[in-house]
Amino acid sequence: MTLEIITTDSLSPIRHGFFTRRGGASSGVFEGLNCGTGSSDQIEAVTINRARVADAMGVGEHDLMGVYQVHSPDVITVTGPSKDRPKADAMVTATPGVALSVLSADCQPVLFADTEAGVIGAAHAGWKGALDGVLEATLDAMENLGASRANTCAVIGPCISQRAYEVGPEFFEDFIAQDMAFARFFANGEDGRYQFDLPALGLHRLREAGVGTAEWTRHCTYSDAERFYSYRRATHNKDADYGRLIAAITLGPSG
Repeated sequence: MTLEIITTDSLSPIRHGFFTRRGGASSGVFEGLNCGTGSSDQIEAVTINRARVADAMGVGEHDLMGVYQVHSPDVITVTGPSKDRPKADAMVTATPGVALSVLSADCQPVLFADTEAGVIGAAHAGWKGALDGVLEATLDAMENLGASRANTCAVIGPCISQRAYEVGPEFFEDFIAQDMAFARFFANGEDGRYQFDLPALGLHRLREAGVGTAEWTRHCTYSDAERFYSYRRATHNKDADYGRLIAAITLGPSG
């Protein structure tokens, strides 16, 4: 099966993609394109999957860069290929020949590009990372490389949607304690619970930060098991583990 790659005209002509789980070598609960080296999947299968992604992005296997994601606002500036996976949740670069990637399984994968300046970024933004400022920090780091926020496009890829994201009153109260305006991201659910709109939070933070374009691909990871991995769905199904989706962006070959 061939890879399925979700792209958007907003990031063109920069090569990019939000990869679904289709077209991979993994099996069982990981069936498909599991790119999570931290999962309990067979490392051989994950290696094959990541090699297929690198090939689709037009870079070498070792040029597909990633970080050890920890739900932080920390950003790494990439200047060339490296085997290191520092703890962070976003990367930026102005260097051709490498592809920046983030993993997700309900959290927001966000790809950034200022095509005029030739600066790109990739961020992993769950509710904690988004609240702590990982999206704004990514834009700051891109500006340090010469990007302009007004010329930057940011696209949120497949993530959990509001209708699938039920949270308890404590979660709601923690948000409201920070800013009463955050109530806009919650809808009343059943039995005193709430439905949280993660991509709406991401879009709000991006637009408040001054990006030229911010959009969501409108794909829900929880609701489409054939195409996407989902941590929450795996938890509800009592699965032993879950796969990780990958999103990547590159300025193209070096030289």
